[in-house]
Amino acid sequence: MVSDVLRFTVLGSATPYPRPDNACSGFLVEGGGARVWVDAGTGTLAELQRYAALGEIDAVWLSHLHADHSADLLTASYALLYGGLDLPLPLPLLGPPGTADRLAGFLTNGPVRSPVEKAFAVEELYDGHVTRVGGLTLRSRAVEHGGPPAFALRVEDGRGRSLVYSGDCEPCPSLVELARDCDLFLCEADGEGPGHHSAAQAGRSAADARARRLVLTHVGPGAEPAEAVALAAAEYPGEIAHADPGLRFVPGADRDARIGTPAGPGA
Repeated sequence: MVSDVLRFTVLGSATPYPRPDNACSGFLVEGGGARVWVDAGTGTLAELQRYAALGEIDAVWLSHLHADHSADLLTASYALLYGGLDLPLPLPLLGPPGTADRLAGFLTNGPVRSPVEKAFAVEELYDGHVTRVGGLTLRSRAVEHGGPPAFALRVEDGRGRSLVYSGDCEPCPSLVELARDCDLFLCEADGEGPGHHSAAQAGRSAADARARRLVLTHVGPGAEPAEAVALAAAEYPGEIAHADPGLRFVPGADRDARIGTPAGPGA
């Protein structure tokens, strides 16, 4: 059964390529009787199926079109169209402008455009986009990632519990506004430089937003997760964890509860 309680499971958090024990960015968000696959980085489709079949996903949400956040949509389209899964199609896909053409560009092998629209019903995001998936409300804001259209996401359930995901972006007012007073803030910490947060900046954004908890993801290959958590803790006084693959988080849960627990099928 789909959980009524808002929760998310880490499918992967590696960048810029998957590791043997960690796929690229991807998360399963559940609640309000719905399941949403948030970002489809390399390796996340296989991890997703540990917790839900592809046919049990109600929608996909993409922060931006870089491969470490979207590449497994190519594999998913093959599964949907040719996998004999007998699923209702197309699957709703919420993504940046140009999502359908980008997928078709990868998949088209001749003069006839690949039938990506048969696999995915693409709805393009814009700043302030709001939609409902089951009992979940999804709000998207445009953020700064150094060029390509990029978005952050706030998910709320019917009880007012909230999760915010930064996607990839540098610190910006729209992200802090979106994350204001959220129960859990999932923020990237790739490192210093335009288009990304450092771990310290992730802590600062969480503090500015008054987020109740902070989970770091997308930690750059030159840093260790424990080091990133320590750097963020210098800027943010609340609970901090790293998005280890397989951890499940429950936004708005008792603050004395363990922040993350390994997830299992049907858990």
